Amino acid sequence: MVRADLGVGDDVTSEELDEETLARRRGRTRKGRPAGRYMMCVHVRPDGNVHTALLEGRVLIEHSVSTGKDDDISIDGNIYLGRVQNVLPGMEAAFVDISTPKNGVLYRGDVTWDRDQIDGDAPKIERMLKNGQNVMVQVTKNPIGAKGARLTQEVSLAGRFVVMVPGQPATYGISKRLPDDERKRLRRVLEGLRPPDAGLIVRTAAEGATADELERDMHRLRQQWEQISDLASRAKQARLLYQEPPLVLRLLREEFTKEYRGVVIDDRALYEEVKAYIEAVTPELAERIEFYDEEAEGLPVFERHHVHEQLLKALDRKVWLPSGGSLIVERTEALTVIDVNTGKNVGKSNLEETVFRNNLEAADEVARQLRLRDIGGIIVIDFIDMEIRGNRDKVAKALRDALARDKTRTQVFEISELGLVEMTRKRVSEGLVESVSEICAHCEGRGYLLDETLLEELR
Repeated sequence: MVRADLGVGDDVTSEELDEETLARRRGRTRKGRPAGRYMMCVHVRPDGNVHTALLEGRVLIEHSVSTGKDDDISIDGNIYLGRVQNVLPGMEAAFVDISTPKNGVLYRGDVTWDRDQIDGDAPKIERMLKNGQNVMVQVTKNPIGAKGARLTQEVSLAGRFVVMVPGQPATYGISKRLPDDERKRLRRVLEGLRPPDAGLIVRTAAEGATADELERDMHRLRQQWEQISDLASRAKQARLLYQEPPLVLRLLREEFTKEYRGVVIDDRALYEEVKAYIEAVTPELAERIEFYDEEAEGLPVFERHHVHEQLLKALDRKVWLPSGGSLIVERTEALTVIDVNTGKNVGKSNLEETVFRNNLEAADEVARQLRLRDIGGIIVIDFIDMEIRGNRDKVAKALRDALARDKTRTQVFEISELGLVEMTRKRVSEGLVESVSEICAHCEGRGYLLDETLLEELR
């Protein structure tokens, strides 16, 4: 198996960068301390579970859990040599053994095929895959409940600055979250680096990266791909070929920039591992990695930064808005419904203005709750009815703007005449509630207990 090469030991030292570049990368400081929009708190529990909280200012916006069972559950990004177990033409999908407890699912649209040999649209899945065939696949969605992992044959490898897509030279892009002038600079740099047999996608973390850093990052990814390909060619049965790094390192690889004022970790071993990684790939930000000594501080890290109380609120059905309004979040098997209420918000001028202001607050809070609770799939938001069309458009725009800060892909439709917004958010893994809870053994998740004497009478 190939483990993710995070680039430790193959870095560009601070001495090799000019002072202007270093100053820009180090970011802002306030009273001698690093300043930034975000902060990450990492808490390692005695059972080995790692809880990671992301704060924007003092507000909790993301929470994730990595458990000891993650080798079979949190496998998003892993690459496997799979063996096709069953092709289902009626479902346009195939079940693939990837050496995990549950077979993965490979849909027709995620199967690669040679366009030079087949004209027109993709052929039927039974022409592309056969039972017993070995295929290299990558996990795009973790197994959830009774469903197996979702797979694709379009493999990609993520580095610190770029993502390489082997065999897809037409794939090329630069993060839209980067400023326009930086996107132009990176486009010029990449013109001389683009490999002829692979695509490249430049990440947000590449802001300010030098041509040497981008080249080294791409070189590491190419070496990884060669190792994976060699391992796959020698394997006889389904097996893991490439494993993504632990969740904390994966988050830092993808997100850590000068916009983070700090990363505090309460476990010494994990702190040392993270510190070594950041010193290797982004040494100018290494001072922002801190060890949190719970005994010296007198409080657990999550209590010190008010994560616990916000986390508990995120498990409630009801969410209060600043003006007194509220949200009610109801999850079902098919979709999630969010109801917006004025509650204690009685306004000051007229009903339309009160409702409009309440809905604007709700739009921002809905986006935060979806991200914090990691709610995916179909979502229906019941905003309070507004008579003025312009107000409905402004609320829809506020929702889209708030969702733009979410790295998970979303799609939002216009507000209907009934005041409903239909939207989708990509589901990658279990939500917050599922990650910190178990189904009640007494009510079996229904939320109520049946009268056993009545059941006896019906038998």
